Amino acid sequence: MTEETQLISGDQKKIAIKDILIKNKKSIIFIIVILLIGLFGYFFYIDHKKNIKIQISEQYNSAIIGYENNNQNSSIEKMRYIIEKRDSTYSPLALYFLLDNKLLDNKSEINLYFDLLINETKLDNEVKNLIIYKKGLYNSENASEEELLSIYKPLINNENLWKSHALYVIAEYFFSKNEKQKSKEFFEKIIEMENSNPQIKIEAQKRLQRDFSA
Repeated sequence: MTEETQLISGDQKKIAIKDILIKNKKSIIFIIVILLIGLFGYFFYIDHKKNIKIQISEQYNSAIIGYENNNQNSSIEKMRYIIEKRDSTYSPLALYFLLDNKLLDNKSEINLYFDLLINETKLDNEVKNLIIYKKGLYNSENASEEELLSIYKPLINNENLWKSHALYVIAEYFFSKNEKQKSKEFFEKIIEMENSNPQIKIEAQKRLQRDFSA
């Protein structure tokens, strides 16, 4: 191919590309606009989420300060608001705060908040498992056998950090009901587990030696 032929071929390609661009001008502009809107929307969403996180953290800190200044009612309402925002960080902390300081005494309300965190809040698996453990612990004094086992089913049927803790609560539950054989079985499960929490395993061994040795 001669140099002149190459130049002609190059010009033809440029003309062809130009024709394609002209013919599809509206479509190209539309795609560019959609991409720009998408990028703008993405960054707006990220910024919006960040601002919401900041607002929730400010509410949490304000609730803590209110509690320390003996303004319990305001603190309780702010913590309720934070829980209902379903924030992965501050919603669990808000519920723990209310429970640790005994600011709520309505069992139904507390269990509603537990379920909201467990079922409707995006949490890391082990954070969710911790909340399930706390829910079982909270209900262990008054729950029926079926209720307690149902709460702890996700923990005792799967490997996780809180499995041995849940088994220990169940073992203590049955012991308090004077169902010693069931209690012993759950203490023994803790001993048999390879990944039991070391301290929980020690406590289970002590209970078996003290209360179940023949």
